[in-house]
Amino acid sequence: MAGKRKLGRPTAARKAMLRAMVTYLLENGKMRTTLTRAKDVCAVAEKIITIGKVNSLHSKRRVFSYVTKEDVTKKLFDEISPKYKDKNGGYTSIVKLGPRRGDGALMAFVKLV
Repeated sequence: MAGKRKLGRPTAARKAMLRAMVTYLLENGKMRTTLTRAKDVCAVAEKIITIGKVNSLHSKRRVFSYVTKEDVTKKLFDEISPKYKDKNGGYTSIVKLGPRRGDGALMAFVKLV
């Protein structure tokens, strides 16, 4: 489960970064990052939440293999996924913040709806 962009990193580093960012998003419900990273994180987080909607052993093992913290996985199955039981996608939203001071990278705020 990886995003579509390379983000200027080797494959292993990019996958590790996305895993960490998705875990952080599910743990806190919101995060601030660059726009391109936000788009990839949203795509992966939506897939993880969709997997979490089916409360089976197989889906728990799939989420455990991606999310880096056990308590975040428990939170996903107990709190986050039941909220979206009747919704088919669109679990996250991106709010653009403007350019970052220093390098001018476009910043965005990602949150769970």
